Amino acid sequence: MPKSEKRVKITLECTECKERNYITTKSKVNDRERLEMKKYCATDRRSTIHKETR
Repeated sequence: MPKSEKRVKITLECTECKERNYITTKSKVNDRERLEMKKYCATDRRSTIHKETR
């Protein structure tokens, strides 16, 4: 199975300022739900929750 079939690129968006700050990959097979991480937001200058967008 080629690499591109198992993993997909996703964009993480800040829940407070709605800015799309990060691009990462996730496994299609293991992670069915939308990803949610606590990351640093440069606009807010603090760590906030970032959710996966489509």
